[in-house]
Amino acid sequence: MKLVAAIVFLGAATLTLVSPAGATNECRGLNPCVAVAGPWVVVRPSGEHAQYQLMCPKGYAVGGTDAELTDRAIDLAFLATSGAPVSPGVTTARTLVFLASYTGKATQPQTFRPHIGCIPATGGGRRTPTAVTPVVPPGSPTVRRVVTARVTGTRRIVAACRANERLVDWYATPAFATPAPPAVALIASLSVRARPVEDTVVAAAQARRGQGIVQVAAVCAGGR
Repeated sequence: MKLVAAIVFLGAATLTLVSPAGATNECRGLNPCVAVAGPWVVVRPSGEHAQYQLMCPKGYAVGGTDAELTDRAIDLAFLATSGAPVSPGVTTARTLVFLASYTGKATQPQTFRPHIGCIPATGGGRRTPTAVTPVVPPGSPTVRRVVTARVTGTRRIVAACRANERLVDWYATPAFATPAPPAVALIASLSVRARPVEDTVVAAAQARRGQGIVQVAAVCAGGR
C-alpha cells in the first residue's frame, strides 16, 4: 500500500461532542479552552486509513489536540494547513481532521477517540473537563526510514526497515530542485517504479533529462 503524505485542510462540517472528561491534554496550557471530543472511530487492521473531522463551537479555533487509543499500534496524525508561524488560525481553523491507521498484529478492528481543544478566535471561553477512561495516549508506533537521492541517469534506490521492524507502508515520490515549478516535459522525463520486497522498498528511477530527485520511504513498525 502506498501513501503520499499531504498537508491539507478539510473544511466539511461534522457532528461533534463536548466531552465531560479529564484525562486528555487537548486544553493543557490553553486558558480559556473548550474541550471537544469525538466518538470512537473504527480503524481496521487492513491498513486502510481512517479519517474523522471534529469542529469547534462557533467563534473558536483548534488550539490543541489529543486522543484516546485502544491500542498503542494506532498511528495517529492530523491534517492541517501549511503556514508560519504554526498556530491556531494559520495551521488550524474551526475544524480538524484526524488520520489514523493500525500498524499492529491484531486481526480485529481497533478504535480511537479524537479530542480537540478550542480557543476563542475573539473574546472569552471556558474549559469543559473530560472523564477519566482506561485507555492509552497516542505514541509513535511507526518510524520512517527515508532515502532521498539525486537522479541524473538510471539509479536504484532502497529504503529498508531494520532487523526488528516490519514494513507497514511505503512511498516513492519524484521531485525537482528547480528554481521554478518544473515544466510538464521535465516531470515526464523522470520515471519511478517502486515495489515492496519483504521489509524493504526498492525503486528504479530514470531521469532522461539528467535531473531529478526521488524520495523513497519505508514506514516501519515493531521497533524498540
